[in-house]
Amino acid sequence: MRELPWQVIAVLGPTATGKSAFELGRRGCGAELISADALQAYRGFDIGTAKPGPRARSRVRHHLVDVLEPHQAFSAGEFARRAGAAVEEIEGRDRLPLLVGGSGFYLRALFEGLAPVPPVPSEVRAGLRGELRSGGLEPLLEELRGVDPESAAGLSAGDTQRILRALEVVRFTGRTLPGWQRAGSEAALDRRVLKIGLTLPRPLLYDAIKARAGRMLERGWLAEVKRLRERAEFRAGASWAELPACQAIGYRQFADHLDGKSTLEQALEETIRATRRYAKRQETWFRRETDVCWIDISGRSGVKRALRRIVEAQVEARTAARASVAPA
Repeated sequence: MRELPWQVIAVLGPTATGKSAFELGRRGCGAELISADALQAYRGFDIGTAKPGPRARSRVRHHLVDVLEPHQAFSAGEFARRAGAAVEEIEGRDRLPLLVGGSGFYLRALFEGLAPVPPVPSEVRAGLRGELRSGGLEPLLEELRGVDPESAAGLSAGDTQRILRALEVVRFTGRTLPGWQRAGSEAALDRRVLKIGLTLPRPLLYDAIKARAGRMLERGWLAEVKRLRERAEFRAGASWAELPACQAIGYRQFADHLDGKSTLEQALEETIRATRRYAKRQETWFRRETDVCWIDISGRSGVKRALRRIVEAQVEARTAARASVAPA
């Protein structure tokens, strides 16, 4: 069979560059989408994650969307296992896997593999949760800065889930999470991958983030947060702040507003600032990747059309390659 140039396409980049709005047309162009967004996996977290709506999902099959409850943890290793299985499933239908999202570490776990970190016992995790409830996050972050400064440097002060994850690993194994990650890796996805990065000049990106946050609020983001907080079955014995999904930008800030800790305007402004910081970290992460083909989407109304043509070309190449070896 003739070798195809790419077996998987990944559309990546910082938040608010329109990745989630990328559509493949009415018939999907012979491709299926795999979400590489750590939060779109959670049911009920729709508006604030820019999750594809029912119309887009009815046109094109989406994978790893709405597969978890908010109390369930979703690690990079779990994403890599699920995404790898989705790639094989999509290929089994003779369709093209298209990964879309901005979770850089998750994508790296899929494409390059991760070190097999030993499972942390539940009592270690429960102990950390108890310390969080009694003393707050700051003492735990200070401990992490002392025992694993590399992990701490890459985390924001409110990133509860990742702070606890890094700390539980070093407490249980005596080794830092980055140390495990450099020690060796599980098998990576063995496919030829075309990585397409969407980007905007920083001022335009920041403007897009502000405008998108305002639109999300108008669409009912605050009501979504309130509704999620009222669903007791999500809690599984934990407080709202302890649920993995509830560390998402915006959900945490609007929950504080509902608790009377800030005004709505303050919650929105903090959400915008946090999103801008996150976008900057995403851009920095992806710029370190040497195999990303970057597209500046400012002033380019035809970007989505061009991306669709790239997907169509790969699907046509797959069809031609199969036809070349088909029995006469």
